[in-house]
Amino acid sequence: MALKVKLIEYTPNPEKVIASAAKLCYSAVGVDDILNGLDDESTDKFLNRLMSYGHMSPIEHVSFTFAVEGVSRSLTHQLVRHRIASYSQQSQRYVKLDQFEYIIPPEIDKDEKARQIFTKAMENDQKAYDDIVSILKEKYIKNGFKEIAAEKKAIEDARYVFPNACETKIVFTMNARSLMNFFEHRCCNRAQWEIHALADKMLELVKEVAPILFKKVGPGCVKGHCPEGAMTCGEIEKVREKYSK
Repeated sequence: MALKVKLIEYTPNPEKVIASAAKLCYSAVGVDDILNGLDDESTDKFLNRLMSYGHMSPIEHVSFTFAVEGVSRSLTHQLVRHRIASYSQQSQRYVKLDQFEYIIPPEIDKDEKARQIFTKAMENDQKAYDDIVSILKEKYIKNGFKEIAAEKKAIEDARYVFPNACETKIVFTMNARSLMNFFEHRCCNRAQWEIHALADKMLELVKEVAPILFKKVGPGCVKGHCPEGAMTCGEIEKVREKYSK
């Protein structure tokens, strides 16, 4: 199943909101006049000043909400480690998966033998899930549960057989500062391939609605030395060229 990422909502006029907060910090302006004179040029000026000062708190005033599908549970386990965010993920407890979708890693997909083994494992997981649901559901019905309640209770435990490859869907919201930290880590060449692909797509989407804010955003090496030390990918110039576009 292909990765699909949508930016479903974001703070209106995000760059102007941040610039207004910065303007309040660095001038004697009152709230009635806080938006006066904030054209593209002055907004760019305020945002660049913030970045040069390392003053990041005004950036937290704007947020972005993404809807994502075609990703694995392996990816979302990594995603939720970014703790300053809000997440809503499709539940395996309440949603019965009559035929679960799964993500095939590219290197497995390119090798016929590996792909056959992988696909067989997925088929076995589905059969195990179906069999366990049937067994538990019948037991719960005998114990007095109505059919719908019995099935819901059965899938609570049956879901444990599903693999990391199991496809999932998730909606999440991050403020711009958290997003920058996310991009710094997940756009890096050393990031796992799946979440790297997600991060690149997310960055592409936010640049469309806040180009000034995210114009110098990417992995850590974009704005300085590689933070990976001895673990560097060794392609810093290629990385900088990629994220300067």
